[in-house]
Amino acid sequence: MTNEELIIERLDRIESRIAPLAESAVSMKEFKDDLFAMSQPVSKRLIEELEEVESAFQLEDLAALAKRMLRSVKHIIYALEQLENVIDFVTTIEPVLRLMVPQLIEYLNDLEQRGIFRIIKATYDIRAKIATAYTAEDIDRIGDGLVALLGITEKMSDPQFKQLLENLADLGAGLDLSKSRDVGAWGFFTACSNAEAKRGLGVLLELTKAMGHLKTTAAASVSE
Repeated sequence: MTNEELIIERLDRIESRIAPLAESAVSMKEFKDDLFAMSQPVSKRLIEELEEVESAFQLEDLAALAKRMLRSVKHIIYALEQLENVIDFVTTIEPVLRLMVPQLIEYLNDLEQRGIFRIIKATYDIRAKIATAYTAEDIDRIGDGLVALLGITEKMSDPQFKQLLENLADLGAGLDLSKSRDVGAWGFFTACSNAEAKRGLGVLLELTKAMGHLKTTAAASVSE
């Protein structure tokens, strides 16, 4: 084989090896051109967005933020763990909430049907009217009166006192005043011979004695 043939053969081998590299270079050039064409709108948009925050953003701030995040890694990890706990809690309680919410809605609807909310609103309106009509000092005095009234009500809860009130109510219901007539001194003494009249006078005497204490109690209250 002559030298010319050897040279041609070597050139062919070199060409066969260079051809894939040339094709790769062409492909890389095409990829570069496509990437450049795609990155132009993105770059333009990024520049426009950065122009909006240019006055408020500095690279020093970004560096400070990065340092702060690195120093707070433990806190960030703790916050993420707590967030996971909250998510687990919500996931666990979700079925219970699904059961409770309809019952709560039904309960609130029942309150609405019974007029509870209207009563509450009316109560607030009454408070507003009281606040308009009376001063704070008047409310204090009214409160003192209510406390005293509650004390009287507590005393009225005594069984003997309740029995007395019931007996007085029954007595008033059984009286027939149409049968009453004028009675003089002689008639009074004659009526006192009746057993029921005697018992009535005894009760009246006990009530009179008890009412005698009212003057003593009133005088003591005034002196205090």
